Amino acid sequence: MSVSKIGFVSLGCPKNLLDTEVMLGHVVKAGYEITPEDTEADIIIINTCSFINDAKKESIDNILDIAWLKENANLKGIIVTGCLAQRYRDEILKEFPEVDAVLGTGSVHSIVDAIKAVEKKRKFSEFKDENEVALGGDRVVTTTENAFAYLKISEGCNNRCTYCAIPNIRGKFRSRPMDKIISEAKELVQMGVSEIVVIGQDTTAYGIDIYGEYRLHELLSRLEKETDVKWLRILYCYPDKITPELINEFKVNKKLVKYIDIPIQHINDRILKRMNRRGDGALIKKVIKDLRQIDDMVIRSTAIVGFPGETEEEFMELLEYIKEAKFERFGAFSYSREEDTPAYNFNDQIDDEIKEKRLEIIMRESNEIFENYNQEQIGKEKTVIVEGYDRIEKVYIARSQSEAPEIDDIKLLFTSKERHVPGDFVKVKIQDVDDFGFLAKEV
Repeated sequence: MSVSKIGFVSLGCPKNLLDTEVMLGHVVKAGYEITPEDTEADIIIINTCSFINDAKKESIDNILDIAWLKENANLKGIIVTGCLAQRYRDEILKEFPEVDAVLGTGSVHSIVDAIKAVEKKRKFSEFKDENEVALGGDRVVTTTENAFAYLKISEGCNNRCTYCAIPNIRGKFRSRPMDKIISEAKELVQMGVSEIVVIGQDTTAYGIDIYGEYRLHELLSRLEKETDVKWLRILYCYPDKITPELINEFKVNKKLVKYIDIPIQHINDRILKRMNRRGDGALIKKVIKDLRQIDDMVIRSTAIVGFPGETEEEFMELLEYIKEAKFERFGAFSYSREEDTPAYNFNDQIDDEIKEKRLEIIMRESNEIFENYNQEQIGKEKTVIVEGYDRIEKVYIARSQSEAPEIDDIKLLFTSKERHVPGDFVKVKIQDVDDFGFLAKEV
């Protein structure tokens, strides 16, 4: 009997991608062949997202697209995993008869059992307790061709923001033991990873559950001292947990890039309270001000417009702060009404047309800030990490410390007489900027 060929589709955030990599590890260990071509696969695993309506739509569209292959190509089975599966466990098999198996977020390690069931033409459904899933595990790192890898330090979230379904999907906050994280980081470096991106639902809460205090700064210090990684980057930081120790770590840690991702979501005190965000507008402003004392610090943030009850004045307060804070990297979202969240039942929902107008206004302002910052980089010298080479344009594709991989939609293109490979660090001088990114030349 021939070995089944398994295809993967991974949707959503880096945290979801890491789950995909863990499932890939199990599948490869079990002896299955992985194929990147959907048309060649016997079974396709779709790891879904359902954070907001657009993510749910993307997940459903992918299920329907893959279902077409089952009818018109050689595909024999479809397995749906991840957040959409966890959130709509009862509906998936009912609404999509083409789907053969469904796994919740607590059953990521049961992927081989699901495959074996599908091979025997049996429906399979498993939803183990998401709070009990083993963290970490052998994985097939899919990002090494670009010389970076994600490192998940925790799972779940205790913040309970009123607009967010993640605690219901991912469970309570759990930190991984520091020694296990360090060990995995060393393995990544041995694979050739030059940049490690530290992730979790709330990275700044790291350690509070197992050590009794926030220990992200200590973890970053150990990663600097005990591994040979060249760059460290942290994402998903909450303003109320950015400690003086963490700010100091940016000053003293030579491997920690001067870049931080802090979703503020709003600045108005009443809206922040309705969102159940920890800390008020004054706290957010102080944290941002403190971070601005660090030379060359780049701050990425996000905000939600059109949250239930947001008045025009409260929106304008947010807009004025975005102008004041001058976030170098910024994204905004119109509020997405999500079932099973407290805000879903708020009786002062805002009309979609108003939400979209506010989104357009805030993004127009943030794009102007973004463009001004990029123009200011012309003439500066930067150390960049090589990600690839465009043979047609004859330029290398790279990123500086100011751009997080796969998140900040801007690249740096440079010419060189030298030969470089992904993961190389090169010093370049910025010569120009266009809609695609920075144009530079090797120094």
